[in-house]
Amino acid sequence: MTARTGALDGVELALLISRVEGVARKMANTLLRTGRSGVLNIARDFSCCIITADDRLLATAESLPIHVLSGPDMMAASVREHHPVLARGDAFLHNSPYHGCSHPADHTLLVPVVDDAGVHRFTVVAKAHQADCGNSEPTTYMGAARDVYHEGALIFPGVRVQKDYRDVEDIIRMCMLRIRVPEQWWGDYLAMLGAARIGERELLALGAEIGWERLDDFTETWFDYSEARMRAALSALPSGRGSWTSTHDAVPGTPEGGVPINVTVEVDAKAERIAVDLTDNMDALPCGLNLSEACARTSAMIGVFNSIDPTVPKNAGAFRRIDIRLKENSVCGVPRHPTSCSVATTNIADRVANSVQAALAEMKDGIGMAETGAILPASIGVVSGFDPEKGEPYVNQLFLAFTGGSAGPHADAWITLGHVGNAGLCYQDSIELDELRQPLLVETRRFLTDSEGAGRTKGGAGMLVEFGPTRGDMAVAFVSDGTYNPAKGVRGGGLGGAAYQAIRRKDGAVEPTPNCAVVTLATGETIISHCCGGGGYGRPEERAPERVARDVREGWVSADRARAVYRVALDGAGAVDAAETARLRGAAG
Repeated sequence: MTARTGALDGVELALLISRVEGVARKMANTLLRTGRSGVLNIARDFSCCIITADDRLLATAESLPIHVLSGPDMMAASVREHHPVLARGDAFLHNSPYHGCSHPADHTLLVPVVDDAGVHRFTVVAKAHQADCGNSEPTTYMGAARDVYHEGALIFPGVRVQKDYRDVEDIIRMCMLRIRVPEQWWGDYLAMLGAARIGERELLALGAEIGWERLDDFTETWFDYSEARMRAALSALPSGRGSWTSTHDAVPGTPEGGVPINVTVEVDAKAERIAVDLTDNMDALPCGLNLSEACARTSAMIGVFNSIDPTVPKNAGAFRRIDIRLKENSVCGVPRHPTSCSVATTNIADRVANSVQAALAEMKDGIGMAETGAILPASIGVVSGFDPEKGEPYVNQLFLAFTGGSAGPHADAWITLGHVGNAGLCYQDSIELDELRQPLLVETRRFLTDSEGAGRTKGGAGMLVEFGPTRGDMAVAFVSDGTYNPAKGVRGGGLGGAAYQAIRRKDGAVEPTPNCAVVTLATGETIISHCCGGGGYGRPEERAPERVARDVREGWVSADRARAVYRVALDGAGAVDAAETARLRGAAG
């Protein structure tokens, strides 16, 4: 810890955190506006953050939680371990899940901020999900990968990619030769580099303006304030112990019954601490679902933060009050090389976060959340092929539909949450832009009636998407969880709608597909995808009848479901029949 030069008052603290977070926002804005692939400049699947010189998370702006809560700190530490002498002008490429990255598809650039005296002050981090990272199959989510060799991704464990602000061309050539659409990767690399260099420039200017010692003072004060806020939030929880199991659907390499994720949460309100235990889980599996250590830690923290006062800052100060227990070589612990972590940011990670927030919800009404709908349906699959009209290959992850929002104790779901680790920060694709960039046509995109998790507050509805190629064959890769294990509700809440995937052939025949697959569509064929709904919170018959009537008017819920599940009767005009509703709810009670 740096020696302090003097206390900061509340005004100065607020001003400085706003300025530091503003640096991270400038980085993120640069990535959004300059990224070349659609997964960045349309869907916004990237994150930017600032790490202290001793590897503590300081500021994240609007970053995806699964990218930043844990991982950037570990990556920065691994860079310092392998490169003890850092200099201005350095940049490091990192995507190793064994050294702190989330999964190999999340290429990350780390730039040390070094002052005029040669002292390392901060590290700025720009992480961007890649449309292609050199996998043996054309997808960055390879659920069936037996190990990292089968997966095939290029792994960079904190490799220097710039020195004196000049690219290390050897690394660039490796990527350009291995990645399927090299010019697209190159554009995304430059976007990440530009974002990181803007962060470096802004922090150097801030340090010169207010003094590095004062900036160090701010950092420690901010962490202490954040810890105090976290202590207050935890003191409001009920002391006790809760457990939950959330099961991932079976895919190649898993047991036939799927992958149960067991989580135990212990709250000590008096000590103002919370512990999440993930050690009671199976060993790592010969598939791509295994979590990196960064994702195991982060997914547990997401479940905690989803269950407490949302205004608590998410940084290293707040993290001091969270204990996470992991097991080495576990499916949701600390992986050993060459375990594949290809899908680490989403599927099993969501099952961990869901279990934490659901366990807390069952401990006391008014906290926690239901389960969020599972992810990676075909509607957000990775599409690839060769466009005969343009005479060039294409690879991109679509974000056509992923809803899945879980119900909270006081409000209905944020429908387009995406998944727990995304927190609603990725955007749904514009159909028109997807059709311009890839040779495809979206036949249908709409919400599915009666696919919400029913409850006092309801989960988000699922969506139906149908699309296919307009010229040439198209491969669609996906790892669709939730077909057999949809999102659970809590405190009597109902299940969210399940996933579903099928191919519509040219003759109109519909053939269901495996939930984890790379399927090839010919021109005139389409893939049908249902993305999951989210679980409900509280018993459906506790939902206000007027809200149920509005749900029916807006098409979220059918009148039959309103009567059978919510115990609300409507008259011919769609208004609540108070007498019949009272009778239905009396009979249900």
